[in-house]
Amino acid sequence: MKKILLVGGGSGGHITPVLAVADEIKKISPKTELVYVIAKGDKLISMPEECGSVDKVRTIRAGKFRRYHGEGLKQLLDIRTIEKNIRDMFYVFVGFFQSLSLIRSEKPEVIFIKGGFVGMPIGLAATILRVPYITHDSDAVPGLANRIISKGAALHTVAMPTNVYNYESRKTVQVGVPVSKSYKFVSESTMQAARKKLELPIGKSIVLVTGGGLGAVRLNTAVTKIAKQLTEKNSVHIVHLVGPGNSEKVIEQYSAQKVDPQSVTVLDFAPDLYNYSAASDIIVTRAGATTLTEFAIQAKPCIVIPNANLTGGHQSKNASVLAKLAAIELVEDREVVNNPEVLQTTILDLLNDKKRQQELSDNINKTVIRDSAKKIATILCDSGLGKK
Repeated sequence: MKKILLVGGGSGGHITPVLAVADEIKKISPKTELVYVIAKGDKLISMPEECGSVDKVRTIRAGKFRRYHGEGLKQLLDIRTIEKNIRDMFYVFVGFFQSLSLIRSEKPEVIFIKGGFVGMPIGLAATILRVPYITHDSDAVPGLANRIISKGAALHTVAMPTNVYNYESRKTVQVGVPVSKSYKFVSESTMQAARKKLELPIGKSIVLVTGGGLGAVRLNTAVTKIAKQLTEKNSVHIVHLVGPGNSEKVIEQYSAQKVDPQSVTVLDFAPDLYNYSAASDIIVTRAGATTLTEFAIQAKPCIVIPNANLTGGHQSKNASVLAKLAAIELVEDREVVNNPEVLQTTILDLLNDKKRQQELSDNINKTVIRDSAKKIATILCDSGLGKK
């Protein structure tokens, strides 16, 4: 029986695409055993554990090298960052030997590495053990882990045109971003059905706010500051995904701003995010490539606030690509932090401009590359992959 290791973690954007690929693998080859590898202590481990297509979940130690775009010398002198990086170097060392043991015991025919720091020890171990692996990059800027293990990869699957990346062209193929089949084009009737299912107000404008699978503190704070004006005077209901463990704090922030609790829905995390996004008139989001692809498939008008501090400025580059295609409303993070009313104005302007909403909806939907998960699954199920 064929066995495939699936590797990804650290954020929802490194997990949900892998699960979409897992679903497609089971359609192509139902008897293939799928073993998901994730970092020990990952907050989102329940996602692969609850996926029906994953046969087994295993954990290894993994370390993250913390560096923040635009911080320069400051981050090199930060004691806490230095301490964590030293600790995590040890985790990488431990994770490497755990990966050697795991690969030897599982004996996979091929490995799929989506990204996140958990991918580095697996990729290095796979190179030594001569087990073929393919990587996937959703963002315009590959993550550090994928860059480190890139030379040993049998193939690089990527979201954007291959000339964007510094990989060997002969080993690079554009496939788009794999997402769950739960994300589909949303019509007016689909939107109303989703609102009814979630028991959201029918007569109000629904604004979904999400900072990604782990939340976004600065975005959360900014939204709580403008919520009273949005909800009381403009007939808006806010659905706010705040990240695991953050709901209590955000609810307190809403309360401090005297926001009617009936006018906001605060959730740590939504496994059925597709329902909430389907129910929304517009979406306020960070610029993770997976999240943007999910909303693009649904043809949702988006206000995008990239986190400019993330490694390599990859969110800013993701957002820039879409902004040039007139597919999103782009608002800079620093503007929102310094003056949350900028976000309030952008939200209200878009809610009141149906023509602009339709333009954004049409343009972002055109950016989607279809059947990405199926394309990757087909590659992984090819028994000839990696043979020399």
